[in-house]
Amino acid sequence: MFDLNSSGWLVVGVCAFLVGVSKTGLPGIGILIIPLMAMVFPRHTRESTGILLGILILGDVFAAAYYRQAAEWRHVIRLLPSAFAGIMAGWQAMRFVTNDLLQPIIGIIVLAMLAVHYWRTRVRGEDSPIPTQWWFGMTLGFIAGVTTMMANAAGPVMVIYLLAMRLPKLAFVGTSAWFFFAVNWLKVPFSANLDLITRDSVRLDLMMLPLIAAGSIAGILFLRRIPQKVFNSVVQVLAAAAAIKLLF
Repeated sequence: MFDLNSSGWLVVGVCAFLVGVSKTGLPGIGILIIPLMAMVFPRHTRESTGILLGILILGDVFAAAYYRQAAEWRHVIRLLPSAFAGIMAGWQAMRFVTNDLLQPIIGIIVLAMLAVHYWRTRVRGEDSPIPTQWWFGMTLGFIAGVTTMMANAAGPVMVIYLLAMRLPKLAFVGTSAWFFFAVNWLKVPFSANLDLITRDSVRLDLMMLPLIAAGSIAGILFLRRIPQKVFNSVVQVLAAAAAIKLLF
């Protein structure tokens, strides 16, 4: 299956575990999985996107089930229409735009949004108003849709939105879990149309199920113990690190 050697299987297993952790406890770390998967499948870079999508969906199942009562649905509903438009735009763009071109663009966008968030919370103070303008959610939803369709890289974009909404950590993770549960399933027919999902990729994804489950449990335990302020700081640092990684 994709001619993986022992080290390749090890890296894929680590990625599956980290997906579980990112879905239930540490949003943002998932973006670091993308270059690892591309490294394991250098001859199947596009196919690695489909393999990772299957692993992400399995992680979504654990996260959405566990945090089913923590999600703030108004945010999910607010973002989904523009995210779906972004998915369709990304589906078309994948015929012309390579990951090498897309990833630096994502990195620049995320760093710019982190800078704006820092200015709002540090310069203007913690009492700065929560963005309620219609264009804010629509813009971030669309960007999330494009980036998740093309590179499974919408994690940092969602971090920016949820930080701006000042959600408690459980609502933060629960809302993110249900948003990506919906979005990743919406991507399936488009990914299948591009031959990114195959019988072999589904088999590989299912083989990773125990490691995804273990990572999900680890993420839940982590989230219970981390204070809110530390959680906010960690997800911002991870989003910034991921954005910088995408630039180079």
